[in-house]
Amino acid sequence: MMTSCIFPRKMVYLKDMRPEILYTLSQRPEMRIQQNDRLKITISSRNPELTAPFNVGAGGFQVSPEGDVRTTVQSNLLESGFLVNRQGDIEFPILGTINVEGLTKQEVSNLIRNRLRDERYISDALVTVDILNFKITVIGEVGREGVQTIQDDKITLLDAIIGAGGVTTNASMDEVVVMREDRRGYRLYVNDISTVGVFASPTYYLQQNDIVYVRPKTARMTERETRTWQWYNTVLGLGTTFISILILVNYYKTK
Repeated sequence: MMTSCIFPRKMVYLKDMRPEILYTLSQRPEMRIQQNDRLKITISSRNPELTAPFNVGAGGFQVSPEGDVRTTVQSNLLESGFLVNRQGDIEFPILGTINVEGLTKQEVSNLIRNRLRDERYISDALVTVDILNFKITVIGEVGREGVQTIQDDKITLLDAIIGAGGVTTNASMDEVVVMREDRRGYRLYVNDISTVGVFASPTYYLQQNDIVYVRPKTARMTERETRTWQWYNTVLGLGTTFISILILVNYYKTK
């Protein structure tokens, strides 16, 4: 009995969800810029020569002594983007220091567009803002722990867990923790992904730098403990077999 095979049971997500019933989601929060974010900011206009000094990495213009306009390209700067420093600022070409921490991407876009217009640089600027290093971390009782880089700034808690290979059979489905960072530290939220209540969670939609931790139901054995238990099972199995053979031999001798 001790050495018998154990078949793992399936882990069920949203077990109380019923067909043809509308389940409302928590409102997706606006993505807010944080320290250490890297922003890709692109300026476009009907007059591209005006935008060149502001588009880091997209290229610039140089005027030769003969009056010719030449394009210069700095693609490495485009990949790195604008780093939000500890003060929540970025250093933007010509406009200088701009505080962006706590703003949404649209608010940053509006801020730069208005400054370009008010300071008479570009009257019809179109400004797009993206986060280059949007990432989350998934650890604990999942198939593959690690960092996930997100391309479209939209990921749910369930997406992140499935992207990590799903939960293991040792996972506490009702204790899926999301640790979210703000200026003062981390705030902890506990979710139950086995019920539809997760849709109403403030962390159903994840934000950049969130840490997802799937807690275990029981403590896992170390590798050494696992090897010891396997050795014990092997010895016990051999011993059981040997005793069974002795009993059979003794039985037939007494016949």
